[in-house]
Formats: sequence, C-alpha cells, structure tokens
Amino acid sequence: MSTSMLLRLDGDGPLHRQVYRALRETILGGALHPGARLPSTRMIAAETNVSRITAVIAYDQLIAEGYAEPRRGSGTYVAASLARDGAVHLRRPSSAPGPVRLSAYGRRIRTSARGHMPSWTPRRPTLSYDFRYGRPAIGDFPHALWRRLLARCARRASFRALDYGPPEGLPELRSALADYLRRSRAVVCDEGQIVVVSGSQQALDLVARVLLDAGDRVLLEEPHYAGARRVFDGIGARLRALPVGREGLDVGRLSRREERFRAAYVTPSHQFPLGVVMSVSRRLALLDWAERTGAYVVEDDYDSEYRYVGRPIESLQGLDRAGRVLYVGTFSKVLFPALRLGYLVLPRPLVDAFRTAKALADTGSSTLEQSALADFMREGHYERYLRRSRAHAGARRAALLEAVATHLGERVEVCGADAGLHVVLWLRGIRRDRLPSLVARAGAAGVGVYPATPYYLRPPTRGGLLLGYASLSETEIRRGIERLGQCLG
Repeated sequence: MSTSMLLRLDGDGPLHRQVYRALRETILGGALHPGARLPSTRMIAAETNVSRITAVIAYDQLIAEGYAEPRRGSGTYVAASLARDGAVHLRRPSSAPGPVRLSAYGRRIRTSARGHMPSWTPRRPTLSYDFRYGRPAIGDFPHALWRRLLARCARRASFRALDYGPPEGLPELRSALADYLRRSRAVVCDEGQIVVVSGSQQALDLVARVLLDAGDRVLLEEPHYAGARRVFDGIGARLRALPVGREGLDVGRLSRREERFRAAYVTPSHQFPLGVVMSVSRRLALLDWAERTGAYVVEDDYDSEYRYVGRPIESLQGLDRAGRVLYVGTFSKVLFPALRLGYLVLPRPLVDAFRTAKALADTGSSTLEQSALADFMREGHYERYLRRSRAHAGARRAALLEAVATHLGERVEVCGADAGLHVVLWLRGIRRDRLPSLVARAGAAGVGVYPATPYYLRPPTRGGLLLGYASLSETEIRRGIERLGQCLG
C-alpha cells in the first residue's frame, strides 16, 4: 500500500513542475530509497491540492528522467538503478561544508572589499538624511518624458531590433555622444572611437582586463576613487599613489629611475574626492610623461557637468596628440544609476580590443535604453535637463555650505565645494581613529556620513568625511547638518 508523505511545493512555475521537483528532491535526499514504492497519484493529488492529471504528468516526468519506474499492476517505484549509480544521498546537505576555493582574482577582490562601502551599495532605509556620495537627484529627472521616449522606441522597434545589438553600442547613441563631447568637453573623437558600457565601473574593468597584467604598475592620485583601486587590485596590479596638491597630480615627483608604469588613473577636471582642478601645466606634463614612458592615462570625467565657480574645464583628452588618453564618462550621476550606461572614448588602435572585450563581457548593453537615450540627446532634452539639474544642485550646494557655516562653523574645513555633487569636511580636533564612533553616533541620529579614509592608500591622521548632497532636498540638507553638529558636540 502506498504511504502518505509531506511534499512542499516551491510556488515557482506550473504545478506539475512543482510536484515533480518536490518528488525528485525527496528521492535524491534519501527520504525514499531505491526500490521504494511511491504514493499513488491520487494520494499525491489530494495532499498537494492539485488535480490528479497534474500528479500523473509529474510522475511521467520522473519516469522519463529515470528517477522512477512503473511496475505493471503494482504502481510506481523509485528506480533501483539509482542505488547502482550512487546517485541517492549526494544531494543531502553537508553539516560541514568544505572551504570555499576562489581564484587569485576572487581572493584579491574579496580582500579589497573589506571595510569599504561602495557608492552603489543600496540606500539604508533607517537613515533620514543620507549623505552617501553617488546618489543623483532622481526626483528631478523628467520621468514622464523618459517613459514616453521608451514607449516610442519600443513601438517603432522592428524584429531586427530585438536581435543582438553591436557590442560597442548603437551607432545613433555613439553619434549623439560624439557630438555632445566635442561641443561641451572639447573631446577630440568620432563615433568610431566610442564604446558604450554599463556605467563607468565596467569601463574601468575593461581597461584593467585589456591593458593590464598581474604585476603591472598603476599610478593613482592620493586620495582617489576606491572603486577604481579595487578594479586594479583585482587584476593584480602594483599600485603607487602620489599626493594631490593644489594643482593636481604632479608626475614630476616620480623618480627618473623608478620602474615604468603601465597606466595612470586621474580625475583632472574635478579631482575625486578633494575637488582640485589639474592645472594646464601639470596636464601637459602628464601627457608628456605618458608619451615618453609608453603609459596610458585613464581620464575619469565623472561629474564635470556640475561646476558652480569659473568656466567649464576642458578635457585632458582634448590635449592629447599621442593617443595615450582613455576618456571615461557615465550617465549615472547625471540621469539615474539604474540606466546603467556609460562610455569609453578610446585611441583608435585600442578600439577593436575593447569592442571584443565588451562583447565577451555581456555581448552589449540594452538596445532599448540606448535608443531612448539617443533620442533624449538628439532632441535637446539632455542639455536642457543638465541646465535645470545644475541649477538645482547649485541650490543644494548653497544650502549645504550655509548649514555647515551655521551648525559646524570653525570645527570643520570644507574642501571641493566649487564643483561636483559632494564635499569633503576635514574635522578640526578629530583624528582618524575617532571617525567610527562619530559615524555610529550620526547613524543613530538618522544621519548617514562617510569617512574619507577608504579613498587613501595611506590615510591622513586627521579625520575627514565625504558628504554627497545631490539626492537630498535643501530642507533635508539643513536638518541633516544640524543633527551632525549635535553629534560633534
């Protein structure tokens, strides 16, 4: 006689597949031994609240895959062959799982991730005033317009448009990007030099994989964007960081006898995170160094659209005459992070290698969003939105500086407020080792603040905080800074 059994359906997909999976796991887990009789389909149907035909289909699948076998006039049994083949009990959970074995790359990125919260980490809902860097003003974005553009692109999409797109990006988006970059950033390029990527982080990953081998030397600014450092760490590069002065990175401080570098990573238009602008003389010196030593320069132009004092700063790439600069840009800070689109402007000899690397990584970014973004740019919406966004960001910046002056006063020094979407606050009288307790007190008060320490290879002794303000309203900024002042005591 068949015996009843407790089956737990997982709720995923058609009922007959759920019943099949539940019975299969019961067999593989050893609850039913090879040769044991399975409950009747009528009993299974009653206990799982499905129709008998559903149970019959599940049994047929078990038989077809060799987990069960029918016996004429007797019922259905667990296949005896499972005992001979040693298949049963292999799926039983281990009480002592073995150690995780990672590649050298896996070990390096796991180590580099410790103690650092990337800008793309999800927002903490417990914080009323989160000054996390990297969050744009998503509420300012014209959602209704974007939805209309997406819908229009979806309606006009042909069957061919549903196939794979070019891994380097749609021609219409690359053309719109080239026009914009030439006009607004003095980038010297055409659409054939552009590879569309899934944000600047993928651009950096492609740079590391295409240009670097383990042991190659990479020059960084000190401080620097930790997301770039982690990418280069992961590939096994040897890193050297030069302190950033008032005019930016000074390659003249490198010894002539020092081993050559394969690449340098810089943020010349708005140094991250200090906000320094690299002077023309140092830009020219950097380019001369790159040409003389054979190094490539990765220019991360992550937020050059937001400048509040002085004229816009032209790109380093626009000064390059030797094909040594790779220019990186993103739409995450300007539009919204979920768009996952950015771009690389490459020297021509590198285009084929990067196009192939992009294809191997993900076969190309989503074409529907690319098409909508191309329309967004070509129809003038992008630059109109930039003007509005820059005005809103400027108002938030003013609110931040006013609140800092009112509630923090002489206890802090503000750095990097002339551009971008963040500032660094150097805390007078508070050393680096006291930052964790301050961050914890602020978090308990509902204010998210973040140490500047992770952006250094060799952190300074004084305490600093990196505060992003783009995603907060002016009222939220004032209230958040007031609470931070109370936490400082």
